[in-house]
Amino acid sequence: MKRPIHGGNLTWAANEAGCPVTSIIDFSASINPLGPPNSAITALQQGVTAVAHYPDPHYLRLRSALGQLHNISPDWIFPGNGAAELLTWAGRELANLKLTYLIVPCFWDYWRALQGFGAKVKSCSFSWESKTCSLNLDPVDPQSSGVIINNPHNPTGKLFHKDILLPLLEKFALVVVDEAFMDFLPPHEQQSLIPMVGDYPNLVIVRSLTKFYSIPGLRLGYAIAHPHRLQRWQLWRDPWSVNNLAAAVGEAVINDHEFQQQTWSWLVASKKGLLRGLLNLKGLQAFPSAANFLLVKTQVPSSQVQQKLLKKYRILIRDCLNFSGLGDSYFRVAVRTDAENQQLIKALAEVQSS
Repeated sequence: MKRPIHGGNLTWAANEAGCPVTSIIDFSASINPLGPPNSAITALQQGVTAVAHYPDPHYLRLRSALGQLHNISPDWIFPGNGAAELLTWAGRELANLKLTYLIVPCFWDYWRALQGFGAKVKSCSFSWESKTCSLNLDPVDPQSSGVIINNPHNPTGKLFHKDILLPLLEKFALVVVDEAFMDFLPPHEQQSLIPMVGDYPNLVIVRSLTKFYSIPGLRLGYAIAHPHRLQRWQLWRDPWSVNNLAAAVGEAVINDHEFQQQTWSWLVASKKGLLRGLLNLKGLQAFPSAANFLLVKTQVPSSQVQQKLLKKYRILIRDCLNFSGLGDSYFRVAVRTDAENQQLIKALAEVQSS
């Protein structure tokens, strides 16, 4: 089987390791290990009969719930079949401009969405290893240029303060901010630009519900943008992109405050322990992160580390071969339970000494 582009490909991992999918400990996909929450399971059980009916094509209940969450009109909200679908339509918008600036290293799906519509792309790196993050982006033609960036940044875990991102709204015709991992930060630490969408019709925010609530198999995300833009996206997409079960689960989990608090408490302690364990290993350099994953620099090629962990320990990590500027010198690991994190640290220690 061909090496996967995304993390979380357990079928490939199991084939490589020669074991059942259920035997793999997946550190490659940054999914909350505490979920799915009970609220999601209940919504699935109660919503089973809804599979006999088409979804509401306007997703009024889900959009209203999300609108209440963000204190914004439902007209500004667009549910999608995961963040990936929404990035597709954002890519189509950006491709209509003369040039799109892409902050690298970055999530591969941005390239997919942009290249799929023939966008002209300019890669721009930033000093992610420094303590302070800055973006020096000055488009030659502001009226015909766009930019896409994620916050917190994947794969480095850097958090851009909103004061760093706000100037982009004055410089670019279209600014797409992927906030797929923002909800892993407690509300008082988040740097979301959602409150700014009403003032900037050139701003698009993309959010994911699958990572925080551990429902990637359901595929659910949403975009927040000016209604005129979202009406255009509605004309482009297939009808009923979000199924009834995903919509029902989405309504339930965003109001599950107990699970949210549990996740925030778990992540602080578990991430600290995992980072400390990785920093104690020779040949590895782990970087602090605002998200639920850590980027690690390795002296041994990451593809080799990945294969050894997979075949001997049935542990899957995310290589960085398709992250521009990183390559085989880095890998990324999700923060999982304390017991699983310790398994990873022990296995890495043995791999590094072998």
